[in-house]
Amino acid sequence: DTTMSLACLSENHGVDDGIDSLNYTSFNSTSLLNSSYWNLEDYQVDKPYIAKAGRDFLAYFTPIILFIGIVGNSLSLNVFLSKNMWMLSASTCLAAISLSDLMTLIFYVLVEWLRRGLVHISPSSKISFLDTHGICQIQLYFSYVFRLTSAWLVVTFTVERYIGVCHPLRRRNICTRKNTRKIIVSLFAIALLLVLYKPILSGVYCIGDRIVCASYPDHEFISFILDSIYAVMITFIPFLIITAMNILIIRKLLIRNRRHKEKHLITEESMIKLEFTLILFAISFCFIAFNLPFFTVWCRNFLQSMYLYSHGVSNLDGTEVDYWRGVLFIVRTIFYMNYCINFFLYSITGVYFRREMKRALTTCSKSQRTVGYVKCKRLNSRTSSQFTTAHSWL
Repeated sequence: DTTMSLACLSENHGVDDGIDSLNYTSFNSTSLLNSSYWNLEDYQVDKPYIAKAGRDFLAYFTPIILFIGIVGNSLSLNVFLSKNMWMLSASTCLAAISLSDLMTLIFYVLVEWLRRGLVHISPSSKISFLDTHGICQIQLYFSYVFRLTSAWLVVTFTVERYIGVCHPLRRRNICTRKNTRKIIVSLFAIALLLVLYKPILSGVYCIGDRIVCASYPDHEFISFILDSIYAVMITFIPFLIITAMNILIIRKLLIRNRRHKEKHLITEESMIKLEFTLILFAISFCFIAFNLPFFTVWCRNFLQSMYLYSHGVSNLDGTEVDYWRGVLFIVRTIFYMNYCINFFLYSITGVYFRREMKRALTTCSKSQRTVGYVKCKRLNSRTSSQFTTAHSWL
């Protein structure tokens, strides 16, 4: 038979991970088993080329993303927590983004690769401890928490830059380091509460001779609805906010740049402000670029599954399922790059970031380690006050 359940399009592979719980038509033990784990016989000679190409892409490229992301985010976190950078309010948010991305790589990307990629590279490999009661729920819970916080920390940084650029008089009362830390803590607390449903509705159970970590069969529909809402919360809504805020920031900068040219006024403060704004633009662009393909495929699969479900259709041609499965593997891997790219963006666009990273990686004498940025050599000096004040625009 060349047909299989449309649920295969969701590519859960036994693990509900939010964006991947996309399509609900007739969730039953057979369809869940089909979409839970890869069997070697799944990929035969008559499968579409993109099915194997997509699987290869995920299996071999994801370890590179993991290595770069873990090393890069660790270095970024170390830099933003250094004495000089920590005094800047924007560094608090960027440090939180680095930490959240690092945790997402560990709890989400690494686990997904162990389940989906490793079995392709080494078919005899199976990480069984991930499918044990307790480990399953903990992994799902924290993967959901950190993906949500990663997306909304980028939104937080965007809003902070918007206030700093478009409402400079108000930012001294709003964009303080204390307020930024309160917002970050609140964001993590909200995320912890919002995704509590996932470990409650999920667990480990047997289907035939297989042990799977997924939504309980009795809760699959409600879990599908909540996962769909979650997917929109970490892709579409942040996408809209980030895009709108960046358009307003660019408009304001163009107007301000025109005025400064007329007055021949270019200050060091304006240059540093521009640098952090460029970092924001780079992060925002990559967030949109890496999310958009995955969200597009998500929408396509979601709308098709809803159409077929409403018309009582539970089967789909196997070739089409395999084709979109391969596409999903590719865009999923591109989506993973969200969590490893920021280190390069900081290094390319941030002069101060590069200087502090060089200091962190270089063995210096005690006297040399006291030398910071050009205007931050002494934290208590007048010349550095514009960077170290609690009301810093950074």
